[in-house]
Amino acid sequence: MPSAEETTEASGGTTRRADRSGPPPLSLGEGRTPLVPLTDTVSAKLDFLMPTLSFKDRGAVMLAELARRLGPRTVIADSSGNAGTAVAAYCARAGLDCSVYVPEGTSPKKLEQIRAHGARTVLVPGDREATARAARAAADEPGVFYASHVYNPHFLHGTKTYAYELWEELGGRLPDTLVLPVGNGTLLLGVALAVEELYGHGLVDRRPVLVAVQAEAVAPLAAAFHAGAEELPGPAEVRHTLAEGIAIPAPPRAAQILHAVRASGGTFRTVTEDQIRAAQLDLARRGLYVEPTGVACWAAVRAAPERPGTTVVPLCGAGAKTGLATESGEG
Repeated sequence: MPSAEETTEASGGTTRRADRSGPPPLSLGEGRTPLVPLTDTVSAKLDFLMPTLSFKDRGAVMLAELARRLGPRTVIADSSGNAGTAVAAYCARAGLDCSVYVPEGTSPKKLEQIRAHGARTVLVPGDREATARAARAAADEPGVFYASHVYNPHFLHGTKTYAYELWEELGGRLPDTLVLPVGNGTLLLGVALAVEELYGHGLVDRRPVLVAVQAEAVAPLAAAFHAGAEELPGPAEVRHTLAEGIAIPAPPRAAQILHAVRASGGTFRTVTEDQIRAAQLDLARRGLYVEPTGVACWAAVRAAPERPGTTVVPLCGAGAKTGLATESGEG
């Protein structure tokens, strides 16, 4: 039986194979999601087909790999559901102890998924901001790694793979317009980072327009953008929305998000609850069952005049995580 460091003869010399006795790679096969047409000019990237059924796997694998190398006593994350699920899954893969702080109103299906991966769930009374505050307080304890998809830049270096994959899938170019959901803005900021890298290396000759989408019920960034502000004047009023994953009243990276959209020549759009419901049903009847947050971009595209050139929207989370949106809330 060959040893971990196996020696072979090649062309009269000795070749040593790499030591493969270490821990397995953390990857669960995230990325390389399909790009499918919705209209003649609009395509959807099916990120709800990730291992934990949301785009958050792109960044979570980076956080878990960093945590594994640092060797903390425990990992803490805060989330409205999808990021926490992704961190829980990749911590399980890495053999790391994990706790996920979530708002008390989080979808039961998302809580079930987090717990199935072996993570503890800590239900926090109040909104998403209260959850983040509780997690940050717990993360101050010794031996804790705070796997924050909002504050840790490693997460953005994971989400930027969304744009790199589009560049590969489209034969070395990017679409004219990228429509992206924005709560904390981790996908948009990762995409903006990738666009600058591709442009800076001369791999694309133009930058796509970034169109950011928020739910009308909680849209602090859209309001600031259209008011010409460079940052938020304060947190937005928290109202119920089916798009729970982007219902962030005071995103910490607000100034970066606003700058990235403006620099691209883009804009912000908001979508109503009725538009979200209609978009979810429309996609389902096309064979794509996506959670309400994940359909926000398609809702925005359907409601607005068609943009020139090609457009790509992400379908970010699977409908199995929440069920079908109904008149009274989520199914």
